[in-house]
Amino acid sequence: MKTGAQTPYPARPRRSRLRTFLPLGVAAWLVLEIWLLTMVAGASNGLVVFLILVAGLVLGSVVIKRAGRRAFKNLTETLQQQQSGMMPQARPNSEGNGLTMLGGLLLIVPGMISDAVGLLLIVPPVQKAVSRYAERTFDRKLREAAQGSLGDAFQQARMRRPDGKVVQGEVVRDEPGSAADDAPQGPRPPLTR
Repeated sequence: MKTGAQTPYPARPRRSRLRTFLPLGVAAWLVLEIWLLTMVAGASNGLVVFLILVAGLVLGSVVIKRAGRRAFKNLTETLQQQQSGMMPQARPNSEGNGLTMLGGLLLIVPGMISDAVGLLLIVPPVQKAVSRYAERTFDRKLREAAQGSLGDAFQQARMRRPDGKVVQGEVVRDEPGSAADDAPQGPRPPLTR
């Protein structure tokens, strides 16, 4: 027997597309990588697959090391210029170290598709195109997020908790021992209403 009104359950927030499709994409990518490696092993032999994997590991390590050294060199030169009181000068070839490191990391990851994408990210024209696309996307997302203030973002985050409870108020702390009747009280009641 039901008495009274039904208690409304808070609506579950909608799951983002990224959280839905990313695990499926990673699983499909892993299956495709394994399938390609078995096809190459079937067409040639296991030694060729092993040599391809070792070559990707070595080449990826060299690429990451080189990009890291270049980034560290640029950083030290910039810091030296700032310490001497000069404005740091823009370097034409200073960008792309992050994408080069990502390409090296993809070369290290075993697989043919990751090796192909890693080799593409090492190529400078591809780096420039990916960098421009990422910068435009980042700027667009930043403009969309600039509609409210940072305080509004925290307010929204607080109001959209999964349990739907929001407790407005402020915390007032009394120093222990400041009053004569500072006896420890029992546990406080839960905040349910």
